[in-house]
Amino acid sequence: MRIHSRVEAHEPYFQQKRNSTGKLGLSSLQKITAALRMLSYGVTTDFMDEYIRIRETTTIKSLRYFVESVIDIFGPIYLRKPNSKDITRLLKIGEVRGFPRMLGSIDCMHWRWKNCPTARKGMFTGHDHEPIIILEAVTSYDLWIWHAFFRLPWSHNDINILERSNVFCEITSGESYAVNYYIDGHNYNMGYYLADGIYPPWATFVKSIPLPMNQKTKHFTATQEFVRKDVERAFGVLQARFAIVRGPTRYFDREALNKIMLACIIMHNMIVEDEREFHPQLDIFEYEQISESPPISIISRTQTPELMNFIQSLHKIRDRIMHS
Repeated sequence: MRIHSRVEAHEPYFQQKRNSTGKLGLSSLQKITAALRMLSYGVTTDFMDEYIRIRETTTIKSLRYFVESVIDIFGPIYLRKPNSKDITRLLKIGEVRGFPRMLGSIDCMHWRWKNCPTARKGMFTGHDHEPIIILEAVTSYDLWIWHAFFRLPWSHNDINILERSNVFCEITSGESYAVNYYIDGHNYNMGYYLADGIYPPWATFVKSIPLPMNQKTKHFTATQEFVRKDVERAFGVLQARFAIVRGPTRYFDREALNKIMLACIIMHNMIVEDEREFHPQLDIFEYEQISESPPISIISRTQTPELMNFIQSLHKIRDRIMHS
């Protein structure tokens, strides 16, 4: 009902009106229920005619206006980047779980595009021989999705998507919050994410060891793979809650698919926030708060050589960590 009241007040399309004969039209509950049932159950538009007495074209329009309204109203809150308080909590959770200064896990999810236009099938088709759109996401232990980058085709792999993603824009521009820590005689000023083996060897990624030879490396690999499953769990819960992103999508417009995916992620984060009190939380109140002072820009966005030097420094830091 919270979503219903906010969407009805935001979008005039959901407000109940009278036609020229004075007869009341469809209520906002009918339209929003039709949109939510399509998102939650992945049913077709003509299915709503039997249940809610709403025609197919009205269902499509209701879904389009609903996802746009959800993004406009709740996007700044539930699709935001982590602030200093959020980073403090994430760092403490990572420390308790054995990975100090960890910010989350990163991975990609695939969404099959059944009705992909013929002109775009070649671009969106990979080795599965089916058109697929990829979602890149960063999640935390409580399954909150902090970063979502959607719309790239399956012809890209995770590295190509990372090069086009904005997940590290703040780090490369020097505008992120400083996360200082000390390991084996070296100081570091950035957090890191757990990733699988396809990601590049940057200091911002901690990957498992491909062929662990001793007990120490075996323990690290098993722990890293166990904690990294947070992002896989988040994808599974997202698809279980919103069946529309689990099965093949029937829409033709890629921009509409992007809005549907973002709206599902927003409502997923709303559910995570609403159910947080029912799940045990880690003790995170003893960690020192990160400074709220505005960050200082270090690297310019416009100078490519400086960005390449920054990437090379990440390689050196990662090599030091691996050798230590």
